[in-house]
Amino acid sequence: MTDTTGAGATRAAALRPSLDLLWGTGERPARGPKRGLSLDAIVDEAVRIADAEGLDTLSMRRLASELGTGTMSLYRYVPGKTELLDLMLDRVQGEGTAHHNPAEADGWREAVSRIAHGHLELHRRHPWLLKVNQTRALLGPKTLHSLEASLTGMRDMTGFSDPELLSVIIAVQSFASGVVRMEIEATEAAEETGLDHDTFWKGQQPYLEKAMLSGEYPVMAALSEETFGPFDHFTFGLDRLLDGFAHLLKTRQAE
Repeated sequence: MTDTTGAGATRAAALRPSLDLLWGTGERPARGPKRGLSLDAIVDEAVRIADAEGLDTLSMRRLASELGTGTMSLYRYVPGKTELLDLMLDRVQGEGTAHHNPAEADGWREAVSRIAHGHLELHRRHPWLLKVNQTRALLGPKTLHSLEASLTGMRDMTGFSDPELLSVIIAVQSFASGVVRMEIEATEAAEETGLDHDTFWKGQQPYLEKAMLSGEYPVMAALSEETFGPFDHFTFGLDRLLDGFAHLLKTRQAE
């Protein structure tokens, strides 16, 4: 349905400041900017603050203070925090494929594995990414370079359609996000409660042992002692995803 009210066009126009910064010269024209201040320096410092303390602590005022300038000086480069966050997202998105470049992989399986590992490590370095709704993130140059590298590494998945190739990326990145979310939330819980992982579970042990002896949970009671011990859930799960893609490819190529 066509938006005859013009509201849709108005909302679309709101994207332009971020898109212009992502794809334009990278600097907002201004009179008398602070010497040595640049858009790159502003975004780098914003990422540093978010990495160290989380997005909640990031504001234009705080950022200006860390950069040793006035808040109004920042507005000569970035209109506001919304546009700043768009720039931050694009800045870090390319890191995953830069450290684990799928385009240099030997075959699609290694390429998809690199995509997953890169996504995992990206969120470990920048936990604040999990707090951002990225379902409709703006596509800047670094984000597109990352996607290009991913698709380049998957060129020999010839049995998959283009939408399916994108779905493969979504599947492994969603899996990686789920794993790292558990890691980050476990760390946050320990910090918030003051209870480390071992202390937390030891506190529940007498109650759980009684529950297991009650006969109400026979399947759980029969589990081995190693069940909840150290285990590389990420590698196991990723390998099973890759096995599934491989099976589908083999089936289609045999048709």
